Amino acid sequence: MATPLSASRMVQILRAEGLTVHEIRNWRTHNRNAKGPWGPVNGVMIHHTVTSGTTASVNLCYDGYSGLPGPLCHGVIDKQGHVHLVGNGRANHAGLGDSDVLRAVVNETALPPDNEADTDGNRHFYGFECINLGDGKDPWPEVQKEAIEKVAAAICRHHGWNERSVIGHLEWQPGKIDPRGFTMASMRTRIGARLRGRPDGGSGGQAPKPAYEPFPGSGWFREGRRSPVITAMGRRLVAEGCGRYREGPGPEWTEADRTSYAAWQRKLGYTGRDADGIPGRTSWDRLRVPAS
Repeated sequence: MATPLSASRMVQILRAEGLTVHEIRNWRTHNRNAKGPWGPVNGVMIHHTVTSGTTASVNLCYDGYSGLPGPLCHGVIDKQGHVHLVGNGRANHAGLGDSDVLRAVVNETALPPDNEADTDGNRHFYGFECINLGDGKDPWPEVQKEAIEKVAAAICRHHGWNERSVIGHLEWQPGKIDPRGFTMASMRTRIGARLRGRPDGGSGGQAPKPAYEPFPGSGWFREGRRSPVITAMGRRLVAEGCGRYREGPGPEWTEADRTSYAAWQRKLGYTGRDADGIPGRTSWDRLRVPAS
């Protein structure tokens, strides 16, 4: 659950991921916010356009059509791997979907079958349309699949999500088949691998650096412990609205760290002794402390 990206920040993180980004017309203020809420956002949804040709597809996604005004997504990914941004805010792309699926996306757990249409997906998902006829025959160039991977990874990295926050339309709304031509399981595997590496996908000849600090064990958090990891943890707690520091987080484990972490545990729904302020593996993995 997160505050939606601003237009400027969206451009920034996509370009930082190595993508070519085109800003289409007045996309920064083009949205359907007057028709319903936008956010909090919980994930990224991938579609195919059922069209061919970049210009025609981008214009359709920007303008929409009779009965379904645009924007029909936030960005269009063409067969050359370029991203065309067409909307910023609520977009007509997800429709009604399954609340159980949304819950799994929020918790980043295995997806259940999408057998209901009871939840407004346009509020909760960034949407990206990928140019493809969706007939099972139109090819998916590798450069296009790589762009899908990069777009999703950039957004997940910004919000602190993992690859389970990325789904296909077919996993959200009963009766949908998109994207057709690759599996979302394989795409999530690619996104996960990218998130564990560098933003540009490269390794400079070395093993990619982990994106997040691994859980060091509950016993590691004790009086007198000093580490940059504790500072990074504190900064993440502040970003999550759980900081209880007078002077800001530092490298030494203190009572302020424990109190702040207890606030994070309560935010996750823990109570009593389960919210004692000592990190456990599940709450730590959910916090996603950047690797130092």
